[in-house]
Amino acid sequence: MVFCLLTIFEHLIMSYMKSTGLLFIILILAIPAYGQNTVGALNNNEGSYNAYTLFTAQTETYLINNCGQVINQWSSSFPPGNAVYLLENGNLLRAAKIDNPDINFGGRGGRIELFDWDGNLIWEYTYSTNLVSHHHDVFPMPNGNILMLAVSTMTLAEATQAGRDPATLAENKLYNEQILELEPVGTNDANIVWEWNIKDHLIQDFDNSKDNFGIINENPQLLDINFLGTSNGNPNWMHINSMQYYEKLDQIVLSSRQLNEVYIIDHSTTTAQASSSSGGTYGKGGDLLYRWGNPTAYNRGTTDDQQLFGQHYPYFIPDGLNDAGKLLLFNNGFTRTPEFSEVFILQPPTDAPGFYSTPTTAYGPSSPEYIYTDPRNQTNFFSPFLSNAQRLPNGNTLIIEGASGYFFEIDPSNNKVWEYVNPVGAFGILTQGESPAGEANTTFRAIKYGTDYQAFVGRDLTPGDPIELNPNLNNCTILSTGNQEITELKVFPNPTANGITIESLDPISKVEIYSIDGKKLKTLRETSNIDLRNFSSGLYNLKLFSYDKTAHRKIVKL
Repeated sequence: MVFCLLTIFEHLIMSYMKSTGLLFIILILAIPAYGQNTVGALNNNEGSYNAYTLFTAQTETYLINNCGQVINQWSSSFPPGNAVYLLENGNLLRAAKIDNPDINFGGRGGRIELFDWDGNLIWEYTYSTNLVSHHHDVFPMPNGNILMLAVSTMTLAEATQAGRDPATLAENKLYNEQILELEPVGTNDANIVWEWNIKDHLIQDFDNSKDNFGIINENPQLLDINFLGTSNGNPNWMHINSMQYYEKLDQIVLSSRQLNEVYIIDHSTTTAQASSSSGGTYGKGGDLLYRWGNPTAYNRGTTDDQQLFGQHYPYFIPDGLNDAGKLLLFNNGFTRTPEFSEVFILQPPTDAPGFYSTPTTAYGPSSPEYIYTDPRNQTNFFSPFLSNAQRLPNGNTLIIEGASGYFFEIDPSNNKVWEYVNPVGAFGILTQGESPAGEANTTFRAIKYGTDYQAFVGRDLTPGDPIELNPNLNNCTILSTGNQEITELKVFPNPTANGITIESLDPISKVEIYSIDGKKLKTLRETSNIDLRNFSSGLYNLKLFSYDKTAHRKIVKL
């Protein structure tokens, strides 16, 4: 109603004042206050988690506050490949994508980069040849090592000897999924200190003259090499899209998009034990300790029992959070009818911590403990690929609808309390008001880090501009820093013909001057006097910073 009345008012004054400059100022002042943002921060209310969000878009990695203002930014020479993490020491661990004509599938990376807080590249590692490539994920280990997800190529002869039906090898090769633990060395090297390969944990009932022959439904700890899922004979038959480590149990959680399953394996093994079916804390070597989502993969169910469809980012919720020790994941819903996405929380049945109950039918649970989907129309919430969900310390859940670059946070009652749209498309940064539809602003994953995270201690967290062009922050009144106002701030004289003086009890670290339509005109550092003699007459917005405090003032230049 307010917007409609404002629109009528605008038309009335247009007919009366259309030749005056005042009309332009009135319209520009009015429209942003009631306009709807299309990119950047759309919604941020009192129930949102006070945090900084990390995500990668094209060659840039951004750390933003809840209003979408950039807190820090890292630049690479390479597009994402795909995971990114902010480490406790302030370094950024990032996967990068490099060319590899021999191994080329969605999520391929090939390179790992480590930057310091200031954006300096301090370590890099390439794992990309005609036979191997890193892809999708990496994970920073507590001991300083890095887990890397990769594939190695099995030839037609190797795959056939392992029991694969050669008629289902469309390209006469098969990718073996592997995990390597890297100990960084120098600036561009690493020692491989631990290794796991799925090719050591296979079973088949196709050819009794080949390796791995056995009864599939009696060996759910092994993977049927002839179960194709949605791969259609593609060498990338598993397409593991996520690898997460759980320190408490020393276990690794994997997600297979093509086979529509989640797996848990033991990391406590030696490399030799990881290639066998014995050893390690849980006594099963590198065999699957647990699997869930699609019991047809091990002949213990039908298609009606399938619950996962192209899922991403299963991980154990950390201690201290609601539902700690349970698995949280984004179930994309790809290939089912109708297609819609969900967020699941499930509790794997155990006999003791880390020892999963071995069923006589399908692995439990029979259904998730918690399911989020769109409460109005389930098909409104759908991302066929990418995406993740994260449980937050305040009990909220962050959800990334990756295909559309849409981030949103829900409270325990499933109310949306924060919404953000990635403003970086395939062809550049979008302008506020521009539709993101069709701009390929996809996001692999985004993670929120609380303002008390160790990486932020002693850092300058002064918010900068939002990523989007011509930003509008009028509707975002709660900053992730708590929106503390600068103490006893005075800006005078106002109006002014020449300049202004700034006085406050807090030191002014930065001043940004914006035109009334939101374009940033100038940035000044650590100043209390601003010369405005070269500015045209009109109304301007000032944004003032005192490190973690901010303030806004309007000034009139005569």
